[in-house]
Amino acid sequence: MSNKYLYRELCAAVGDAVPLFQQAWWLDAVCAGKRWDVVLAFERDSNASVIAALPYLIGSKFGLRYVVQPQLTQFCGPWFRHGSEADGVEFEHSASQQLIAQLKRLRLVYFDQNFSPEITNWLPFHWAGYHETTRYTYRIDDIGDPERVFAAFHPSQRQQPIRAIEKRMHVVDKVAPADMAAFHAECLAAKGRKDLLPASLIERVVATSVKRGQGLTLAAVDETGVRQGAIFVPYDSRVAYALLLSRRPKAHNGVIPLLIWEAIKRLSGRCRTFDFEGSMDPGIEHSYRLYGAHQIPYHRVVGILR
Repeated sequence: MSNKYLYRELCAAVGDAVPLFQQAWWLDAVCAGKRWDVVLAFERDSNASVIAALPYLIGSKFGLRYVVQPQLTQFCGPWFRHGSEADGVEFEHSASQQLIAQLKRLRLVYFDQNFSPEITNWLPFHWAGYHETTRYTYRIDDIGDPERVFAAFHPSQRQQPIRAIEKRMHVVDKVAPADMAAFHAECLAAKGRKDLLPASLIERVVATSVKRGQGLTLAAVDETGVRQGAIFVPYDSRVAYALLLSRRPKAHNGVIPLLIWEAIKRLSGRCRTFDFEGSMDPGIEHSYRLYGAHQIPYHRVVGILR
C-alpha cells in the first residue's frame, strides 16, 4: 500500500486530530492538477502503525524537484500521533528523523513549508540543515461565547462600524462557489490588481468544503441588492480560518467586520478557535488585533538541499 493510501486511511481514522489544511481531502482540492504526496513515520518494528506524517506538494522544473506550500493553505509540515509510545520531545525527534530521511530520498533541491502553530519543535530539521523564520497568525482562542468575543472587539473601530451597518446590510448564507470566485476577482480588479488565485481553485475549494459541511460562505448585500463583501471560512471542530475576504473598495468599512462577526456567531457551536490567517504586514497585524485576536507564532522551514 502506498504512503498516500495509508495517509487517507489515517485521516479517516483520526478525524480532526489531523488539522484541516493537512487533511487528504483538502490537499486533493488545493492540489488538483498537481502532485501531492506524503512521507510517513512508523512505530518501531512496525510498518502498520503510523506515528507521524508530513504531506507535501511537489513540483519539478528543468528536472529539479522542489516542495512548496499549496495555495490557499496556511500550513502543512509534520503531524505527530502522540500515543502510548510517545515520550515528549524524544518521540518527536525520532519520528522527525524518519520523515527527514524520506524527504532526503526525494532528492529535492528546495523545500519550503509553513509548519502548523502546533509544531513548536523544529530542531530535527535544523540539525538536518534546514533554516527557519518565525511568522505569525492571529487567533481568537475561544468563540464559544459570541457576546464575550464581541465585547473584546475595539469599540470605535470594530463594534461601532458593525452596529452602524448591521441593520442596513442583509447577510446572505450559501454563496455559490462560482460567485465567490468571481466576486474575489472583481474586488481586486477594482483596486487595479490581478487575482493570483485561479477561479477554478477557489470554486473547487469552496465547493468541496461546503459539501463536507466544513465551509461557511457569507455575503453582505446592501439595500439596493448589491453585494458589498463576501467571506469564505473553512473549519473543523477545532479551528475556523478566515481564508477569503473580499470587499468593494468603496464599501462601508464595517462590511468585513460585520461578516467576521456573523461568521463567529454561526460557528460558535461548531469549533473553538477563529484564525484570521497570518500576515507579517503591519497594517494587517493591527487590523486583526482590533478583533481581540492574539498573536500566534509558527515556523516557516526552508531547505536548499543541493
